[in-house]
Amino acid sequence: MKKVILWVVGIVAAICIAVACIWGGEIASINTISQVGNNEYLYQMKYKAAYDLDDLISRDIDSNAKLLDYVIGKIGKGLPIKIKSAQVADENGELGVLNCTSFQAAKSGGDGFWFGRNYDFFKNPTMVTVSSPKKGYASIAVSDMSHFGYGLDKLPDKFLSKLNCLASIYAPVDGINEKGLCASIMALPKQAAHQDSGKHKVGTTVIIRLWLDRCATVQEAIDLTASLDICHDQVVGSGYHYCVADATGDCAVIEFDKEDGWKTMVVRKKADENAMHVTNHLLSEKYYTTEPDPAVGNIHSRSWWRYDTVKEYLNARDGILTFEEAQECLAKVHWENLRWENGTIEDTQYSNVYDQQNIRLALRNWNDYGTTCYFSLKNE
Repeated sequence: MKKVILWVVGIVAAICIAVACIWGGEIASINTISQVGNNEYLYQMKYKAAYDLDDLISRDIDSNAKLLDYVIGKIGKGLPIKIKSAQVADENGELGVLNCTSFQAAKSGGDGFWFGRNYDFFKNPTMVTVSSPKKGYASIAVSDMSHFGYGLDKLPDKFLSKLNCLASIYAPVDGINEKGLCASIMALPKQAAHQDSGKHKVGTTVIIRLWLDRCATVQEAIDLTASLDICHDQVVGSGYHYCVADATGDCAVIEFDKEDGWKTMVVRKKADENAMHVTNHLLSEKYYTTEPDPAVGNIHSRSWWRYDTVKEYLNARDGILTFEEAQECLAKVHWENLRWENGTIEDTQYSNVYDQQNIRLALRNWNDYGTTCYFSLKNE
């Protein structure tokens, strides 16, 4: 009997060792997932598993479906895990209500810069992921959890239900790294860039992960972008442009020319200005217009109104803000229970202010402007 018990214990130990070897990083990551304070739909995770961006780049992944297949392979390692994204087009062939605002502004007192960001979409849970890769910069990144299968009726409240959270490492929609580089994404209807110059292809959110892991400055982010072909999912329909800002105060909006093979266009912050901002219409000189134009941006999201409102607020303060003013600027252009013609309700899912010198994120979730949640790399 004793031999049988020892044999069983040995088998169990061997299985545990094998599981730890195969899924050790993933299990460690899952064990860090927790709800943030009393925010029922705000979660945080310290990502401890290995990931290989060079391997990801080599796969030429140009769609959300391919990315999810890749992620499932990495997470499941052969197990039949399923992840379904909410990133699908509406009846018009585009995402109708993904609208955002970003800005960089100087701090009052002359001690650095704020990076502000509203993420306007449906009511979905939010994930804040802290990562410290062996090859790359540590970062704090924020993801819309609907992109990897979550919703108000599906939350990571048990061990197995937390598996999909591991996909967040590949799906940031904004973030900051240890060098103070910030990046965010804004939607552009029916402008899904699909560069095809023969370089390796990367998708919508993967380029943000690459910037966070590998770039310390705006110029490095621009150079990295030039080394790849950027591909937005053609099935989703919407295209995107990006705002990238670094700790020195450099800021740029990266866009793609729909009339010229989706070539990259870069709009830089002027050297004599303290602030730059962007919403959901093109800023490049070739397309820029002060009047709402559906060929240039999202008129249904009031992109031009939001752009002008933020501009007025920044200009009145010469582009120099206190922390409270950075939050107030975002509050002026947020949505709450905004109903569209088709009955869809849009909200500002979260409002973020990043401190680019102290590497700190201040997040207000779901228009709860009385509650600010803080995340910092310096506590790691």
